[in-house]
Amino acid sequence: MSSFEGDTQDSLIGVARAVRTRGLKGEIVADLLTDFPERFDDVDKMVALSPNGDRKIVELESFFFQNDRIVMKLAGCDTIEAASEFTGYDFCVAEAERVPLAEDEYYDFELEGCSVQLVNGEKVGTVQRILKTGGAEILVIATPEGAELLVPLAESIVIEIDIAGRRIVIDPPEGLLELS
Repeated sequence: MSSFEGDTQDSLIGVARAVRTRGLKGEIVADLLTDFPERFDDVDKMVALSPNGDRKIVELESFFFQNDRIVMKLAGCDTIEAASEFTGYDFCVAEAERVPLAEDEYYDFELEGCSVQLVNGEKVGTVQRILKTGGAEILVIATPEGAELLVPLAESIVIEIDIAGRRIVIDPPEGLLELS
């Protein structure tokens, strides 16, 4: 596992977000922020990142899954009071330890912040976030004018994704950009 030395907040990937405590022995219930929950089998240390950006390296003593959440027990966190201090924290691993994806798959954080343009080069805006709908994922794009556009992340619309160049090229059907 990474020592996290020299890691910046940008080089961390959130895998869980603490929402509440469980029981009296310091367990933490957290929402999963990863599509790969099996990754916890190989995690022994994580960075606990507070909502204000403070960081603390924590050791994952044990965990189990309950419904769509993870229940974690951290080493040295043995009381409900100690566990409650982590409410709202993101638990992160080093970006270098992310699960590899197929060539045409991307992590949400890789798409967020990318410039979006039409095939003719006209700038549309910047990806703010990815909206999960249960169907096609949606790019939420902020325009320079402050409007918000919703564009399906579909092969027929998203023509090119250049992560290194932080650029996405789209060819939306007529009228799509006026719907948002």
